[in-house]
Amino acid sequence: MLVTLDHSSPLSLAEQIAAAVRRHIADGTLRKGDRLPPARGLARALDVNMHTVLRGYQLLKDEHLTELRPGRGAVVTADTPATALVSEACQHFIQLARRTGMTRDSIRQLVNERLQP
Repeated sequence: MLVTLDHSSPLSLAEQIAAAVRRHIADGTLRKGDRLPPARGLARALDVNMHTVLRGYQLLKDEHLTELRPGRGAVVTADTPATALVSEACQHFIQLARRTGMTRDSIRQLVNERLQP
């Protein structure tokens, strides 16, 4: 699994790690049941703190794309690549909305308005 970080990006390193995993799920490189690299090893390879990797993995867990198993690592749980694609698009949307000054409530309102038939 290839993960590259851009230290000049406005995205946090943890968000960049999560985004890389989402892309690998979306393109089929990672499938349901596959294990993610151990946080300690990935942190060493990326020259970042292990807790940065764990924060990235937690973001994926919060999006229901992975499951964190104590002592056994992170495992992909997403059933379809489409889930990862939508999750990645949602992350980009939220980041853009926040950069333009939108609040959580205004973001929710906008999404709810667009969901109306």
